[in-house]
Amino acid sequence: MPDKLRFLIIDGYPEPSREQFNSVGMRLAGQLYADILLQHLPDAEYDIYYSSDPGVVLPNSDEINAYQGILWPGCNLTIYHTDDERVTKMIELADRGYEAGIPQFGSCWAAQIAVYTAGGEVKPNPKGREMGVARKIHLTPAGQNHPMYEGKPLVFDGFISHDDEITRLPDCAEHLASNDFTNVQAVSVRYKNGTFWATQYHPEYNVHEVARLILAREEKLIRYGFFRNSSDMKIYVDQLESLAAEQDRKDLRWQLAIDDDLLSDSIRQCEFVNWLNKLVIPFAKEGNSTYERSA
Repeated sequence: MPDKLRFLIIDGYPEPSREQFNSVGMRLAGQLYADILLQHLPDAEYDIYYSSDPGVVLPNSDEINAYQGILWPGCNLTIYHTDDERVTKMIELADRGYEAGIPQFGSCWAAQIAVYTAGGEVKPNPKGREMGVARKIHLTPAGQNHPMYEGKPLVFDGFISHDDEITRLPDCAEHLASNDFTNVQAVSVRYKNGTFWATQYHPEYNVHEVARLILAREEKLIRYGFFRNSSDMKIYVDQLESLAAEQDRKDLRWQLAIDDDLLSDSIRQCEFVNWLNKLVIPFAKEGNSTYERSA
């Protein structure tokens, strides 16, 4: 096993989107995953690629083998826009990861790229945008017995922000979690030589980051009817920020309907930690994962 595990983080947000996040004080998507990685593996090393920037060349089939894990943050591109080179180069990289057998994990866009690369389908969600908190996510029978969800409640809420949804899974995928708004909230895809665990919701977000994300999406959220106006939105954001600062405030927990499944790192980040322990570390030690060997 290497002295230090190395991770590849693919941040697909174009530069204007990253600048928008910076303007409202939100950490960039790739950095959010770098932070959660170092929280649980302080000695880990990582490379963040801003893959949508002009001229950025992603690791080839040989270079990708330097990594023990690949992390996919959210992204505001659209996976089925295959005439967009920014999209196709990420699909090609996900496929290289599968071919090399490197464990992959991520959220939102990650679930879509995991499925689409393996032959599944993604379309716009006819219900529109799922935003802020995904309520009452429940584990499917497969999810209840899957190692990604070891230690997770059977029903929980998750931070979320997306317009598209997975509409068809390939045969090599397992449907792990669902809610009333989005049928596929989590997947495990075993394709070619690799395994990709992914959630539609965001384990890497916290209350503060969601408050900043809402600010970044102000115009869109008002247009979609999530808020009546900017003042209405600001009240909600201020409440979120107050709860982020004082997580034991009963009044805000009750008013916002936010509980430990969103506030506690050990619950919210459970899927990511299980990925590290059950796929990445065994892969680094032995070249393949315990989960793959036992399947």
